[in-house]
Amino acid sequence: MSQNLLDHTEVVDVKIDDCIKDSYLDYSMSVIVGRALPDAKDGLKPVHRRILYAMHELGVGSRAKYKKSARIVGDVIGKYHPHGDSAVYEALVRMAQDFSMRLELVDGQGNFGSIDGDNAAAMRYTEARMTQASEEILRDIEKDTVDFVPNYDDTLKEPDVLPSRIPNLLINGSSGIAVGMATSIPPHRIDEIIDALVYMIEHKDCELEELMEFIKGPDFPTGGIIFGKQGIMEAYRTGRGRIKVRAKVHIEQTKNKDVIVIDEVPYQVNKARLVEQISELAREKVIEGIAEVRDESDRDGIRVVIELKRDAMSEIVLNHLYKSTTMENTFGIILLAINNKEPKIFTLIELLKLFISHRKTIVIRRTIFELEKAKARAHILEGLKIALDHIDEVIALIRASKDTEYAKNALMSRFGLSELQSKAILEMRLQRLTGLERDKIEQEYAELLAQIEFLNAILRSEEKLNEIIKTELLEVKDKFSSPRKTDIEDDYDAIDIEDLIPNEQVVVTMSHRGYVKRVPLKVYEKQNRGGKGKISGNTHDDDFIESFFVANAHDTIMFVTNRGQLYWLKVYKIPEAGRTAIGKAVVNLIQIQQDEKIMATITTTDFNEDKSLVFFTKNGIVKRTNLSEYSNIRSVGVRAINLDENDELVTAKIITPNVKELFIATYEGMCIRFGVDDVREIGRVARGVTGIRFKSGGDYVVGAVSIGSDGDKLLTVSEKGIGKQTNAESYRLQSRGGKGVIVMKLTPKTGKLVSVVNVNDENMDLMVLTSGGKMIRVDTQAIREAGRNTSGVKIVNVGNEKVAYASQCPKEAQEDEVFEGEE
Repeated sequence: MSQNLLDHTEVVDVKIDDCIKDSYLDYSMSVIVGRALPDAKDGLKPVHRRILYAMHELGVGSRAKYKKSARIVGDVIGKYHPHGDSAVYEALVRMAQDFSMRLELVDGQGNFGSIDGDNAAAMRYTEARMTQASEEILRDIEKDTVDFVPNYDDTLKEPDVLPSRIPNLLINGSSGIAVGMATSIPPHRIDEIIDALVYMIEHKDCELEELMEFIKGPDFPTGGIIFGKQGIMEAYRTGRGRIKVRAKVHIEQTKNKDVIVIDEVPYQVNKARLVEQISELAREKVIEGIAEVRDESDRDGIRVVIELKRDAMSEIVLNHLYKSTTMENTFGIILLAINNKEPKIFTLIELLKLFISHRKTIVIRRTIFELEKAKARAHILEGLKIALDHIDEVIALIRASKDTEYAKNALMSRFGLSELQSKAILEMRLQRLTGLERDKIEQEYAELLAQIEFLNAILRSEEKLNEIIKTELLEVKDKFSSPRKTDIEDDYDAIDIEDLIPNEQVVVTMSHRGYVKRVPLKVYEKQNRGGKGKISGNTHDDDFIESFFVANAHDTIMFVTNRGQLYWLKVYKIPEAGRTAIGKAVVNLIQIQQDEKIMATITTTDFNEDKSLVFFTKNGIVKRTNLSEYSNIRSVGVRAINLDENDELVTAKIITPNVKELFIATYEGMCIRFGVDDVREIGRVARGVTGIRFKSGGDYVVGAVSIGSDGDKLLTVSEKGIGKQTNAESYRLQSRGGKGVIVMKLTPKTGKLVSVVNVNDENMDLMVLTSGGKMIRVDTQAIREAGRNTSGVKIVNVGNEKVAYASQCPKEAQEDEVFEGEE
């Protein structure tokens, strides 16, 4: 017998790689279509669809009593979904979580988990029933609106897709990983989606921009803030996009410190893990300034309290939290769904059109079903009417019949009735013979005729069909509308390192050999006039502090070299060092050439076009250029001014609209004051015009300032530490290009002129640096005002040194108290 079997057996050679490939493809499609991805029409994966249908079959509607979750899961597994019970229960649980679903589809009773990642109680303890939303998804399923397919063992039928009056795919979103593809559809606000659908029904060829007037963007159940509309627009246009979602916070201020309170977290972020993450980063000093983290959340909402230390800046800490924790998340949008058993990435317009098409199919099939039902009932009523019109004859015919079959045939033959009509007459109760019952039959028949006409009109008119769809959508909107939970900001500025650094005032010093550093301004104490000063930085034997300025850490520094080249650098990128430290070579921070020397440093917070940059050269040349031309500086720098062969840059100033005049001072004590308008704005690489002419061949420009009004006061400082204040109007206004007037009476005791400073601001002090690297802070109000042709008073004892530079800095809020006891 075995030999006979062998004789009739056909052996087929199969390559193992082909067999594996085919098997894997079958498995892949099974996962894609039957497990991981939602249908584009009802927005449900197979397991969710089967759960809702099983609950519908069990009769656990929104008004029914709750039923044990285990019973529901058992029905789903036994009838439709032959997979693990835990997977089915987890899907049921998620549909009941208000932090997972924008519109819950299951009404759960018991512990259904939390946003902290707590698991739901076992299904034998929890109970569930359908919500009104899930009833809308299943509505009209009994009216032949969808196709039914055999279940896994061919013993029952299950719906291939649900009728769904709700655009569930976009409202609740979906996420899933299949084989070789994934979907990530964010939830949306039902009001916005339905308004867009109604508009699309009315305007078939509408554009995405028109729909965006209704659909502002995703609306997550956990709230938060979406930053940047570009990612939303890209996702809606192409089916793929990325958006940034941040936690929503507010700052509470106490007497001594700020408190950051997290009110909402990004979608799908585990709150408990977030709190743990913040605590760990604070404990390891990755984020400075956090004193304590507490979770005070309750049934009323989320409240995570982050107490800051007394000197911590809430904005800086908050930016660190966004940068280092899940308080800011990237949500990748992939509008991938199944349509006609095939996966596809859709655009927003395609998804909306597909839902409208689905609803048209449902309404048409429902209309046909109701029409056939109405026609069948009208047919029966027509037979009853005939019987009532000939009631005596009908009764006599029935009484004369030997059996029911004979009576039925006799009625069909005598009155031309159908078999159904004859059966209905034979089954008619005697009470229908009363006058009232006759009227009811007439009324019902008239109503049926009107209904049939209405249903036929729907099938004949697309306009009427669209009106029905719109009406039903608006009914759903009225029933389930809710306010937007997620705010949307137009622009997203990525958190740069700048956002993580306090914008505090610092002193930036630069030595003659090009060493630069920044030191917090509070390090320097105020001293009395004539004091010895405090060392501002150690230098090499052949080096000395040449220049310094006060700026905010977020300001931009523009370095202008002796060759007229300009370089761009943020203040916070300059290394912070101690008061006595040397600093770092500036050549390591900007790509300055070996034969270049920094001659001017300019700070600014912006590059507005209402500002200009004025350059002053050693030979008295002045050039003015709009500041906006220097906003995009390359790392290798740009040409700022075209210098003559024997000239070099002395200084540069930013000119704002309130600046009226310019003032130039020379080494030999001469000066000139002229209007800003005398120097018109020219291009970035131009040479400039003559600002001052020199009386002697050895004279040159040592400094220049801008003047806002005649009330400005100018402070001049000489090499031997002598200085004075003089009103700007003491120097007569001239046209540019003149030889000027005396600015300060110079003698061997004063030395030559070193600096000129505008000291009109009473909130500013004077900083003086010596060639030996000492720096002293002096109240400008302590420096006596003197006339134009005078010398002044002693500002600093320089001994054998000379004053190298003088400039201004803001006054300290508390004078000397912090530094009590220091020498």
